[in-house]
Amino acid sequence: MRVPQIIQQKIYDLPGLQHQLRRWKLLSKTVAFTNGVFDILHRGHIASLSEAAREADFLVVGLNSDASTRRLKGDQRPVNDQDARAIVMASLLMVDAVILFEADTPLNLITAVQPDVLVKGGDYTLEQIVGAKEVMAAGGRVVINPIVAGYSTTGLIGKINML
Repeated sequence: MRVPQIIQQKIYDLPGLQHQLRRWKLLSKTVAFTNGVFDILHRGHIASLSEAAREADFLVVGLNSDASTRRLKGDQRPVNDQDARAIVMASLLMVDAVILFEADTPLNLITAVQPDVLVKGGDYTLEQIVGAKEVMAAGGRVVINPIVAGYSTTGLIGKINML
């Protein structure tokens, strides 16, 4: 599959992302981090990612791998495989870097990225946000964005299955 080169360049492995993060830090830029499955992109995702991007100079998105998604969401998910989801995510203007992670939580990735701002959707409380303690202990902030009511991947899949 041919993907415009600039999109592919926004998809990183951990060493590549850490190199890019060092470059951004040398320029005194701030980094926001959010994560999720982002299986079927919808209006709620776009709103959340847009708000997350406003919190810092650069936005890094941690994307659950296919195996991680299956463990968290069940055998019927993801609908779109990790490569397709990474390409779609990297094609968004507000997203500066995408990285896949295999674990059930992004804790190790968050500690490796050391973001200035950790952003999650409003369906989480501060106590439920993985990595919140670590980010705040390092002097960062945690932001909870409001969710857009009526938009969820599970809801969309339910509607599609009713057709």
